[in-house]
Amino acid sequence: MKKTLFLFIFSVSLSLFSQEKVSYISVSKKLLKNLIAQKDYDNELILLEKSNLNDLVKELKTDTQKMTFWINIYNAFIQIALSQNPEEYKNKTAFFKKPRIKIASQILSFDDIEHGILRKSKIKISLGYLRKWFRPKWEQELRVKNLDWRIHFALNCGAKSCPPVAIYSKENLNKELEYMTKTFLKNTTTYNVKTNTANTVKLFFWFNADFGGSSSIKKILLDYGATPKKVKKIIINTYDWTLQLRNYKNFPAQI
Repeated sequence: MKKTLFLFIFSVSLSLFSQEKVSYISVSKKLLKNLIAQKDYDNELILLEKSNLNDLVKELKTDTQKMTFWINIYNAFIQIALSQNPEEYKNKTAFFKKPRIKIASQILSFDDIEHGILRKSKIKISLGYLRKWFRPKWEQELRVKNLDWRIHFALNCGAKSCPPVAIYSKENLNKELEYMTKTFLKNTTTYNVKTNTANTVKLFFWFNADFGGSSSIKKILLDYGATPKKVKKIIINTYDWTLQLRNYKNFPAQI
């Protein structure tokens, strides 16, 4: 009897200790790494499903930690969802609104992660100028304190015009976001020297307020090397919604 009781207590203690040792940022990175390598990722899904709000709040204390985790999670589940059922992409509004990601004792949608957590409770269709009045407890607990507009060049929605998918880390997040922003803007912006205008990504239109408005956007294009000087006018490119999965990119060894 005593031996059985001891084994039971030891087993419970070991289980609790193992749970405490779970790093959810590492889980998010491993999930994406396995997807890229086309390896099994069931274990990572199980760990995320078993997580609860307290687990994540305890680990994700800073905006850097929150952005690292949620960018990786968003990008990973986009690949999973569209690989399993690409037909869902025909109705994009429903696709992004559908609760499907089991995590933190919730079932979240892509909109929940992007607009609720990473954009700090912004209303999706408002060009970034309006916030939600009512925010659930999980959103208030998990969202960033300050919106970093560079997330728009890290999130991949599965379309051809989306930024590529990379594995982000909390140790180098700032450098990684800088690299991806600069690379993406240089690749998607064209400059007309005669008119001093720039054709650039539609993300600047959809999330205008996130970037600080038109004047700030012109400065961003200049600062990140997409234009040689501050332009007079910005022309927004058409967004190509053609489905494109496995658009992966590695960060340079010396970033």
